[in-house]
Amino acid sequence: MSDDFNMSMRKFLKQVGVTSQQAIEDALRKGGDTSGQSFDAKVVLTIDGLELEHTVTGKIEGQS
Repeated sequence: MSDDFNMSMRKFLKQVGVTSQQAIEDALRKGGDTSGQSFDAKVVLTIDGLELEHTVTGKIEGQS
């Protein structure tokens, strides 16, 4: 793969990771004491023009 592709991929994934973490932390703060709780999480990635739909699921543990 080309350097341009690798750089654009890394930039996109960094943006996804940072903004997703911020959104999750904000939601947990607004949720109050969520310690002892577990939340199902799902991310759906689509890319127009490539017929891609990729789903990642997991769990996020609450916090106090």
